[in-house]
Amino acid sequence: MADLDLQEIHDYLISLAREAGEMITSAHPTTSASGTKKNSADLVTETDRAVETLVSTSLRTRYPHILFMGEETYAPGDLLTAAPTFIVDPIDGTTNFVHRLPYACISLGLAVNLVPAVGVVYNPFTQTLYSAITGRGAFLNRTTPLPLASPTPLGALSNCLVAVEWGSDRSGNDYDVKVATFAKLAGSKEIGGAMVHSLRSLGSAALNMCAVASGALDVYWETGCWAWDVCAGWVILKEAGGLVADGNPGGWKPRVDGRRYLSVRGGEGQKELVEEFWGVIQGKCEVGLETS
Repeated sequence: MADLDLQEIHDYLISLAREAGEMITSAHPTTSASGTKKNSADLVTETDRAVETLVSTSLRTRYPHILFMGEETYAPGDLLTAAPTFIVDPIDGTTNFVHRLPYACISLGLAVNLVPAVGVVYNPFTQTLYSAITGRGAFLNRTTPLPLASPTPLGALSNCLVAVEWGSDRSGNDYDVKVATFAKLAGSKEIGGAMVHSLRSLGSAALNMCAVASGALDVYWETGCWAWDVCAGWVILKEAGGLVADGNPGGWKPRVDGRRYLSVRGGEGQKELVEEFWGVIQGKCEVGLETS
């Protein structure tokens, strides 16, 4: 990374996120028959495509030597390499965006050697900006360090507020694993559950990871999302003292494109909490195994 000015890239990504944010908030999102990718839960709007065009054009012009991977231009078989690569989700939380639920963001990440190095996540509806550079800390709105308070010890899973997501794949092995795991997390101790404080499904992987970074959430478990959903949030979380483990039991070094993620906030007892969470997972998710 010695030949990359990460601070300059970080600052440019913030300016680009704000420009894209104005496009997002001024849009009137609609979907049609062509507004879905796989099914009725996997939505895309013309705004997603327009924002990605703006971002990809801007980044390729300013940084022609850095590769680009974006959700709307990704094609099956495209592989993330060790070369510096911008990893972009133009609107993370498209379903929220379509329904006018103001929990959506633009997620702009840079990975080097397959490791997230710069992250910018911006919710234009609330004007909330999360950003980080590896080794230099994570911040809310550029000035407030993350986490927002000194982290308390994590303790047991029963003390935790946990984010999960249903995703757009609603059948098969991985869906069954999710549903059974959700029930185990929420269930009472009397029926063998973990009895977590509660589960939250807020609809944006990037913002979920930032909420863990801030300390508002303790844990976020997701299988089935993509590198552009998590790259930016990953470095923000790590710089805030959190960790990312594999969403399947046993993996302490997940890939950014591995599609299975367990995010835990900063605080004493991270390793113990990850291992307790792994013990609650009801099976093994198959997504991402081909890249493991």
